[in-house]
Amino acid sequence: MSTHDTSNTTVRRTRGRTESQRPAENGSIRQHDNHTNMSHATLRNEDMERMKAELIRHVQSRLNELLEQALSDSMQSLCRNTHTHPDHTHTDDRHKPDQGKVFVARCSLLDELFEISHIRTIYHMFIAALLLFIISTLAVDYIDQGRLVLDFDLFYYAFGQLGTVVWAWTLMLAYALLGPYYVLSVWASLNHSRGWRTCVSAAAALTLCAAQTSMLGIFPVYIVLHYQLPPASRFIIILEQIRFVMKSYSFIRETTPAVLKNTPQKGEPLRYPSLSSYLYFLFCPTLIYREVYPRNPYIRWNYVGMNFLKILASLFYLYFILVRLCIPVFTNKSNQPFSTRTFILALFHAAFPGMLMLMLGFYAFLHCWLNAFAEMLRFADRMFYRDWWNSTSFANYYRTWNIVVHDWLYYYGYRDFLWLTGHKLRSVATLSVFAVSALVHEYAFTLGFGFFYPVMFCTFAGIGVVFNFAMNDKRKSPVWNIIMWTCLFIGQGVHVCLYCVEWYAQIQCPRTGTSFWELVTPRSWICSYQ
Repeated sequence: MSTHDTSNTTVRRTRGRTESQRPAENGSIRQHDNHTNMSHATLRNEDMERMKAELIRHVQSRLNELLEQALSDSMQSLCRNTHTHPDHTHTDDRHKPDQGKVFVARCSLLDELFEISHIRTIYHMFIAALLLFIISTLAVDYIDQGRLVLDFDLFYYAFGQLGTVVWAWTLMLAYALLGPYYVLSVWASLNHSRGWRTCVSAAAALTLCAAQTSMLGIFPVYIVLHYQLPPASRFIIILEQIRFVMKSYSFIRETTPAVLKNTPQKGEPLRYPSLSSYLYFLFCPTLIYREVYPRNPYIRWNYVGMNFLKILASLFYLYFILVRLCIPVFTNKSNQPFSTRTFILALFHAAFPGMLMLMLGFYAFLHCWLNAFAEMLRFADRMFYRDWWNSTSFANYYRTWNIVVHDWLYYYGYRDFLWLTGHKLRSVATLSVFAVSALVHEYAFTLGFGFFYPVMFCTFAGIGVVFNFAMNDKRKSPVWNIIMWTCLFIGQGVHVCLYCVEWYAQIQCPRTGTSFWELVTPRSWICSYQ
């Protein structure tokens, strides 16, 4: 065999082996591609899982930041409350007359909590309940009358004679703005003359008392009784009367010590608050006067509009609660004699709507109304309430439910009383604050409803005082929070039940005389139903 043949044979053998190995190599390549695709899919899944875990961590960190911020604000409020609590031991510095409330720029607690989706869901549940009220009312009207009826006669009746309310309120505002301001300004300008100081002070005090009694005492009561205003219009006049009295008193109380301390040198003008600062105070959501408050840089008009829209929705919510849960029940009860059985059944019927009314009043006024005016006036201190719903004692509930009124009662009632008595008689000071609060609440309800039935006074001055001392700040267990909520449900049920029963008793058995005992005796106690 030649060399050429040998080389050809070798080439054919090599080619044969190569061709026989090629399928195996192709299979290996396909396996490699499949393995690569699987690796890429695995990497994509891992990337997705990694992105998912990173997103979850980001959401959790954001949620933790919001919770920590809410808890931090609560702890700061608690610390401030600890420093201003009546039972604090260091009272020598706290009760000096020249110390008072310090305003700080901060948001309302609910605005912060609504940033958390879990809390916002509870808010959505209340909206769903309102929609359910609307649908059920429309369905009942359609079944009974065969057509859809949206009858708001209750609104038209309750807010009747709004023209009278507007001009009476305008006169009250004009006096509250100009009366105390100019009387005090004249007194301040004449106060530093040595020979006439006592006479000027006495004349200014008598003039101011007479003007306050006439325009903020007698005039609103005359308007309510003379024009026989309906309930909602009555409450507007009476509550504005109380607000103007508290505002003007705060202005007098804060300005008088400043004038007495101010001794200008010859040729220097007397330093006196500007009228614009007092006008701002009459509308800003606080009852403690200051010449300057912390202000926000701009106004969020969409926030203002949303708050007024929520107030309107709350009014409709109240309307449907009355129409669906209260009026049908107590209309039927009005035909039954007043007895223990009737009262207990009506009480439990009224507990749930009563609690809804309490929460609506809190949300519509203390959150929406005050925040709307604070935003329009760029008022930065939005702490109108604290986390009263977490209270384990009624003492803490009373302090955190309404910070605006609590501050006024604390600084001008409790603290001034202790200062006058040398920091003694703490229990008497507390009782005096409860008595004033009870009298004012009863006054508002008596003139608002048009009859005297001292349910509010008894619950504030009686049960409220007992609960304040019995369920004090030493109660820390969550069980006491359950007890507090149970007592609130029962208390609101008592209010709604007794006032509704008396309202229908006044209709069924109107008064026949004007003697004192007939005016103060509840008609539901003596009315004989036919």
